[in-house]
Amino acid sequence: MTSTPATPLTAPPPLPPRRRHLAAWAVSLGLIAAAPFAWAQAGAAPSPSPSPSDRLRDTVMATERAFAKTMADRDLEAFQAFLSEETVFQGAQGPLHGPAAVVSAWRRFFEAPQAPFSWEPDQVLVMGDGHLALSAGPVRDPAGKLVGRFQSVWRQEAPGVWRIVLDMGNAACECARP
Repeated sequence: MTSTPATPLTAPPPLPPRRRHLAAWAVSLGLIAAAPFAWAQAGAAPSPSPSPSDRLRDTVMATERAFAKTMADRDLEAFQAFLSEETVFQGAQGPLHGPAAVVSAWRRFFEAPQAPFSWEPDQVLVMGDGHLALSAGPVRDPAGKLVGRFQSVWRQEAPGVWRIVLDMGNAACECARP
């Protein structure tokens, strides 16, 4: 049995310049056309990275949740840490100015083993300059019944440090929706 010598593999000859351009264009067009199918196969189109305002909104949302957790944890000292020195809360008897007045009025909500209410943000708006934000959401009794809504204005007092400057709650309304 005689063997023939193996022919070395060589690259095909280069395409003429015009055909090379057309070939590159066809490959590019094919990749662009196939991209949606590749994303669908992967489960979803790639999501863009969050914008700075989205990140700020998420930070304020997380800060409001941490603030609400102080009530669930029965931690009045941690509650106070979220209050700006200039904070104003609308209380039952009128506005409460400063952390000392707010803590004095809210102390009674922290005395029982179970929190008398809970809250959670469902909306956050951040101003364009990223220094003020509004959070709002439902207030619920221990059984989970909606009893009100809160609105809080947060100020970024240092990078990544948000504190409440204004807070107000309203009783739940069984209002008809237009």
